Amino acid sequence: MKFTIPIEPVTKKNSQQIIMCKGRPMIIPSKKYREYEKRAIQYLCFCTDYINYPVNIEAHFYMGTRRKCDLTNLLEAIDDVLVKAGVIEDDNYTIIVGHDRSRVHYDKENPRTEIIITEVKNGI
Repeated sequence: MKFTIPIEPVTKKNSQQIIMCKGRPMIIPSKKYREYEKRAIQYLCFCTDYINYPVNIEAHFYMGTRRKCDLTNLLEAIDDVLVKAGVIEDDNYTIIVGHDRSRVHYDKENPRTEIIITEVKNGI
């Protein structure tokens, strides 16, 4: 299964806000991330498969700048988007068993995320 999300990748972890909720501080994703998530889900809504079995998610993040970013934060964001879009049931280790071959690349003209999801037989 292959997808392309043709917008600039955004991390969830580095884009957080602290708000007060009932007198307590609460951490929520930034407005920039929430907008990214909403737009990214639109590119995945055509997927009719529902994954509830072990898979590897290979993600290639093409960034529009050479600014350093954290691959694990990008992976966390895309895993959450896949769950929210209903592509995968959950992002726990029994479903997403790996992110083998995932990378960050630079493409000033065409920032995007390319995702390849492959079933993992027998957990290997």
